[in-house]
Amino acid sequence: MGDLLVAAGLFAAAFLLGSIPFGLIISKVFYHTDLREHGSGNIGTTNAIRTMGKVGGYSVFVLDFGKGLLSGVLAWAFSTWFLPGGGLEPGALVTYDTMLAVAFLGCVWGHIFCPWLGFKGGKGIAVAVGCLFVTFGWVGACLELLIFIVLVVATKRVSIGSIAAAAACPFFALYFFWGDWLAWLFCTVAGLTVVWAHRENIKRLIAGTESKIGDKKKA
Repeated sequence: MGDLLVAAGLFAAAFLLGSIPFGLIISKVFYHTDLREHGSGNIGTTNAIRTMGKVGGYSVFVLDFGKGLLSGVLAWAFSTWFLPGGGLEPGALVTYDTMLAVAFLGCVWGHIFCPWLGFKGGKGIAVAVGCLFVTFGWVGACLELLIFIVLVVATKRVSIGSIAAAAACPFFALYFFWGDWLAWLFCTVAGLTVVWAHRENIKRLIAGTESKIGDKKKA
């Protein structure tokens, strides 16, 4: 029971970390505008680049990516401080891998369901990538990035790369966390939540109206 409480505490901490709306903060502090009132209304990287340009947009990406990395640090800290053997003891219900997956899910949910913005946030890609560099390690994260990059280059649609990378998450988790079914479950839920966050993109893809990179905006 104590281990489950530790995991719940980590989830809450990662959720609050993920909920920091850097896109909105940067748009208001440095550009004196509300990112939600422009483009898609999303506070994530893609809309930030379109609205604030490369400097503002990439700043949002770096900060959101950093939230994901920091969630992994939280998982390490909670495991080291509160779990017997740092979560590495054989047969433990909540393992270190489980904690990594809990932090991943918490941070992604905090970003997508931001409580400070009426539970409306970004789509979770930058945050998820940052998380995965800790959760899956650099090899797994780079493979996820490869899926994203190849599909974006091939289709010129960021949404297709994003959705495919998120949909691949359960399969990577099955490999990296084989036997730790709680870790696999949390990673799967996180990946599917990112897919769900792209539901409007999916509708436009089906309708053939999803914009491509380089498309000119209609007046």
